[in-house]
Amino acid sequence: MSEKGIVFFPERYIEATPKDYGLESYEEVFFPAQDGTRLHGWFVHGPDERAVLLWFHGNAGNISHRLHNLKKLHDALKIPIFIFDYREYGLSQGEISKAGTFSDAYGAFRYLTNEKGFQKSSVLLFGRSLGTALAVDIARKEECLGVILEAAFTSTDDMMRRYFPFFAPQPKSVVKYDSLSLIDKIKSPVLFIHGQFDQTIPVSMARRLLEKAPDPKEFYEIAGADHNDTYLVGGHEYFVVWQTFLNKCLGQQPPAT
Repeated sequence: MSEKGIVFFPERYIEATPKDYGLESYEEVFFPAQDGTRLHGWFVHGPDERAVLLWFHGNAGNISHRLHNLKKLHDALKIPIFIFDYREYGLSQGEISKAGTFSDAYGAFRYLTNEKGFQKSSVLLFGRSLGTALAVDIARKEECLGVILEAAFTSTDDMMRRYFPFFAPQPKSVVKYDSLSLIDKIKSPVLFIHGQFDQTIPVSMARRLLEKAPDPKEFYEIAGADHNDTYLVGGHEYFVVWQTFLNKCLGQQPPAT
């Protein structure tokens, strides 16, 4: 059964490019998922190549809908950012599925380490909403610089029970997202970011993950923020939290404020 319209809400039309947001130095990238599906993304260059941000976006739209957020993060961090679309989103081929997203995530990680030549230990994983499950899955198996989980959820079963109270959990043979059972296997620093009033994924889910996550870990709750407005409501502080976490991961002192 297709989960499009229930779990995934892909859009094909690319509304803008990084150039439209003043990010002139970027590459249009086509690369294979782990299973060979042809995916599309943007590699936005940055002056500080000690780290690279790998961005796993949420379940709706496509990468063009993240450009305002991307521009602000790029300005704050000064590192390259690689953002890509899962299969059936934007210019990426294939049909969306949970199993497919895992294959897509590994393809993106492998692109940065094999094609771009970044060390695994320099890749900063950023998952947002649905993308947090993919960031956790990679971080439990691969070395990475750090993991940022924004609007993280515990598991597919928990989300289905939240939206469909009479949902019967699917058998273990069905591919699911289950960060709650995997997060204790992460060996890299973790930063949780969550809106105080997130109506889509309650902050309590992220706090359950925080309890199970190994140290070092941090939690940044944004007062007054919902699900999609975290970086807007958080404002300057939001980006300082990012900068500080990146610097800690790189073994540096936080910048003076």
